[in-house]
Amino acid sequence: MPELSRRSALGTAAALAAAAGTQALAAPSADAAAHAHEASGHSPAPAAPAAPASFDEVYKGRRIQGRTAGGHHQHHGGGYAVFIDGVELHVMRNADGSWISVVSHYDPVPSPRAAARAAVDELQGARLLPFPAN
Repeated sequence: MPELSRRSALGTAAALAAAAGTQALAAPSADAAAHAHEASGHSPAPAAPAAPASFDEVYKGRRIQGRTAGGHHQHHGGGYAVFIDGVELHVMRNADGSWISVVSHYDPVPSPRAAARAAVDELQGARLLPFPAN
């Protein structure tokens, strides 16, 4: 079996990159697809879901709160902030509408309230430490 030389490896990589670039150019752009969709008479995509309702409760001896917020929350949490005993729990809304938090990142839940409760469960009585934002 012949050895793979650096030159043939680079040539193969360049050919694959060129093929991938050609496929990307052949795919219709998002704007063209949206324009074609509008021309077909279908209604536009639905608007983003509304922010969940505010909450303030005691769960397993911990005060959890959720409310609409401004600032950097607009990006990840959809304008929503969650707190456990006054310390912010960073939450993020996924594309499918589920929510995750920095404490239970791999366990999506249906609402910010459920994310706060899941974080309290995961903390098992430990204090939530502030998470430094970017």
